[in-house]
Amino acid sequence: MDKQTIIEELNRHKKLPYLDYRLKEETENFTNLLFHTLFDVNTPVAENLEVLEKKFSRLVDLACWDLERPCVKVWDNYVQTLPSILEKLNLDAEAIVNGDPASISLQEVYMAYPGFYAIAIYRLAHDLYQQGFPLVPRLMTEYAHRQTGVDINPGAQIGKSFFIDHATGVVIGETAVIHDNVKIYQGVTLGALYVAKNLQKTKRHPTIMSNVTIYANATILGGKTVIGENSVIGGNAWLTASVPPNSTVFHTSEVKIKTITDV
Repeated sequence: MDKQTIIEELNRHKKLPYLDYRLKEETENFTNLLFHTLFDVNTPVAENLEVLEKKFSRLVDLACWDLERPCVKVWDNYVQTLPSILEKLNLDAEAIVNGDPASISLQEVYMAYPGFYAIAIYRLAHDLYQQGFPLVPRLMTEYAHRQTGVDINPGAQIGKSFFIDHATGVVIGETAVIHDNVKIYQGVTLGALYVAKNLQKTKRHPTIMSNVTIYANATILGGKTVIGENSVIGGNAWLTASVPPNSTVFHTSEVKIKTITDV
């Protein structure tokens, strides 16, 4: 094929007219500025809220394809939720300081803990998701996923004082419900038992009640699976059924000592 034919063929196969990658890049810029506005002492709140509003309007231009542009009203509602989001994030940071003997200060948590960063972007995205503007929140949490290795769908419902320790490899699905004072470690999956498109409107992911600890690489699946309060789920556990309150669940390992005949 000559060059012109190649160009024509490529254009013919570009099937999505609204697939504009500027949306992804500008969402990431918006997310960074929003995070700094909430936490960085040198970032002025009043001035930056005006900048953020303009950036959000640009995101609406790129992501809201309805001609009547109902997404324009989202910012006015969203900005009112920022104080309560910040209050929740401060509780998350305190939970990390109080729960991790390796942490030395709140400043360290805000700046150096990938789990906190992932939770922060999730909380900032979740309120946008609830207001019916789903694509930008999804891009926000995917940006955090790329930065931290933590994949939290913005549709998940997460209570107060949440702590992800070490962070990498954590997956929390769209319909997961996590109550207060929950701590999870790296590699934990709160996922769906079945994957099928016709389940889109159903609760597919588990519910974790308050004061639960879930250790590394545990997998908990299913929308009807409930982990009762005050329970401890050990590392590498695989659960597809509910656990009553005050339970301890662990993966049974076998230790086999080598002998001369085994070698």
